[in-house]
Amino acid sequence: MTKTLVFTDMDGTLLDHHTYSFEAAKPALKALEEKDIPVVPTTSKTFAELQPLRESIGLDGPFIIENGAAIFIPHGFFKQKPSGTVWIDGYWCKAFISNKNYWIKLLEKMGSEFDGKYKQFSKMSIEEIQECTGLDERSAALAAKRQFGEPVLWLGSEEEKHRFLKIVKDRGAFPLEGGRFIHISGNCDKGQALKWLASEYQKQYLTKVNTIALGDGKNDVAMLEAAHVPIRILSPVNPPPEVQKEEVYTSTLTGPEGWNEMLTQLLSL
Repeated sequence: MTKTLVFTDMDGTLLDHHTYSFEAAKPALKALEEKDIPVVPTTSKTFAELQPLRESIGLDGPFIIENGAAIFIPHGFFKQKPSGTVWIDGYWCKAFISNKNYWIKLLEKMGSEFDGKYKQFSKMSIEEIQECTGLDERSAALAAKRQFGEPVLWLGSEEEKHRFLKIVKDRGAFPLEGGRFIHISGNCDKGQALKWLASEYQKQYLTKVNTIALGDGKNDVAMLEAAHVPIRILSPVNPPPEVQKEEVYTSTLTGPEGWNEMLTQLLSL
C-alpha cells in the first residue's frame, strides 16, 4: 500500500499569477479530497498569510511556510506527536532554522558599512510593503507577520550587494534572492521540509510514501528535486526552472489550469 502526498507551491502554481484565483484547479482538488490524498501548501508565504488561503481552498492538513523554514501539522493528522515538534497556535510545529529575531540581530551587528544600502522588511511600514509588493493593505499586513527569516530590499549597487551577501554568508546565514527581496535566513528549503514530512508519514503509518511536487519558480527547485514526481507548472512570466532529475513533467497550461491538467493526467483523477 503506497500513500501519495502532493506538495504544492502557491503563487503562480495553485494560484493564478495575476488574479490569485484557484478556480481552475477545483476539479483536481475535489478528486484528491475524495481519494484522501493530502495537498500540502509549500510556500514562501507566512503562517498568517496562509491561514485565510487554506480556509478558502478547503485545505486542512499540514503546510510548509517561509520557503521551508517550518512545517505546521494539525492535531490528529498523525497518531502521535511528530518527532522534534513543539505545540504552537494549535499545531505541531517543526522548525528548521532560528526565528526572525536571530537574523535581525545578525544584520544589526553588520556595522555601518551598508547603512542606507537596504531596507529591512521588519522596519517597513504597511504602506512601504504595499509599494514594493503590489499587495493590498490586508495582505501586506499578513505578509509582515514573518516568524523566521528577514527579507531585505536591496538599494545599493550590484558590487555592494555581492560584498553584502558574502559577509552575511560568513556570519552563518543562507541568503536567498527572490524576485524582489533578499531573504536572510538559515539553511532551509522546501525540499528538506518535503523529505521530513514524507519520512514522518512513513514512520507513523508504516507505509511507503510517494511524493508529487508542483512549482513554477527557482525557490521550488529543491522541492521538485526531492519529490518522486516533479511537475513544473508553466508560468506566464518566467521560464520553467532547471531541475536536475531524470524525469520531469511540465504542464502545457499555466498556473491552476496547468495544476489541474497535470494532476488529472498523472493520477487519472
